[in-house]
Amino acid sequence: MKPSPLAALVLLAACSPAGQSQGEPPQAAEAPAGPQLVFPVDCVLGQTCEIQNYVDRDPGPGAKDYRCEERTYQDHKGVDIRVPSMAAQRAGVYVLAAAPGVVARLRGGVADVSVRSADASPVDGMECGNGVVIDHGEGWETQYCHLARNSLLVRQGEQVQAGQAIARIGLSGNTEYPHLHFTVRRDGQVVDPFAPDMSAGGCAARGALWSPAALKAMAYREGAVLNTGFSSGAVSMEALEDGGVADAAQHAPALVAYVRAIGLEGGDVQHLKVLAPDGTVLAETAEEPLDRAKAQYLLYAGRRTPAEGWPPGAYRAQYWVERGGQRVLEREFQLAF
Repeated sequence: MKPSPLAALVLLAACSPAGQSQGEPPQAAEAPAGPQLVFPVDCVLGQTCEIQNYVDRDPGPGAKDYRCEERTYQDHKGVDIRVPSMAAQRAGVYVLAAAPGVVARLRGGVADVSVRSADASPVDGMECGNGVVIDHGEGWETQYCHLARNSLLVRQGEQVQAGQAIARIGLSGNTEYPHLHFTVRRDGQVVDPFAPDMSAGGCAARGALWSPAALKAMAYREGAVLNTGFSSGAVSMEALEDGGVADAAQHAPALVAYVRAIGLEGGDVQHLKVLAPDGTVLAETAEEPLDRAKAQYLLYAGRRTPAEGWPPGAYRAQYWVERGGQRVLEREFQLAF
C-alpha cells in the first residue's frame, strides 16, 4: 500500500521584509576614503553564515540597500551577518576586528534573550546589547552589536589588529536571531561600507571599504538557503531557530523535508520535491508567487511513513526558486537510512 501524502505546509516568520538580486562584488574603483575592512566574522558566507540585511540608503520612508534592492529595512544602520541557529551560536562564532584600532567603548553583561521571548527585558537604550566600538582614527569607528554575554575578549583602551577575535556572536539587545550587527561611522555619521558616499545616487558601489578578499566573499546573491534537513513531522520556526530539529527516523510517523530561505523577492515561486532512493517522487509542492519580499520563509513537504517503515537508501530533496522564469536559487540535500 502506498503511503498517503502529508500536506505541504508553509510558515512565514514575522520579520522585516528583504530581497536580493544577483550581482558581482562591489567594485573598489576608487581608493577607499577610510580604513580597509576585513570580513568581521569567523565564518564562511554561503556555508556557516549569511548576510541578512544591509544599510538602508533611502532617506525617506522607504528602504533600499546599495544595490537599490530591498535587503534592508527602514533606517537600518549596519550590515547584519547571521548564523543559521542558536545551536551554531552556542558552539561559538567569533567576531573579528574589521581594521586596526583602539577599543573605545564596550559592554558585556546583557543577557542573550530574543526580544520575542516572554523572558526578555526592555532594551530601550541598550538596543545594541553587548557591544564593542573600535576607534580607527581620523573620525572613523566600527561598532559590533548583539555579542554574547560575557564573551568579550578585549578591554577598553586596548590596541587591536584586523582579524583579531574580540567576542562571540550572541542574542543580546534588540534582536530575535543570532547575528552580528556591524556599523561603520565617520565623525558620528553612518557610512555604508559597500558604498561610502552616502549622498551618491544610483545603484553601483564605488570606493567600497572592504578588502578585496571580503568583497569577493560578499558578492550580492539571489537570496540564500539558511537551513535544510529531514524531520519526522512538522517543523516550527522556533525549533529550527533553536537548532532543536532532530533528523527523521526510519519508522517515525513521517518523512518531511524542510528549507528555510532568506532574502526572497515578491513574485518568487518556491519549489520543494522529495525523492525516494529509486527516484520516485514522494512529495512535491510549488508555492504561489510571493506577494512581497520576505526576510525568511520556512517551507516543508513530505509523506506519512508506510507501516513497514522507509526502505533503506538515500532520500533526496530538491529546492529551487524561480524568479522571472529563471532559477535563481537552488539546493539539494539528502538523508540516508
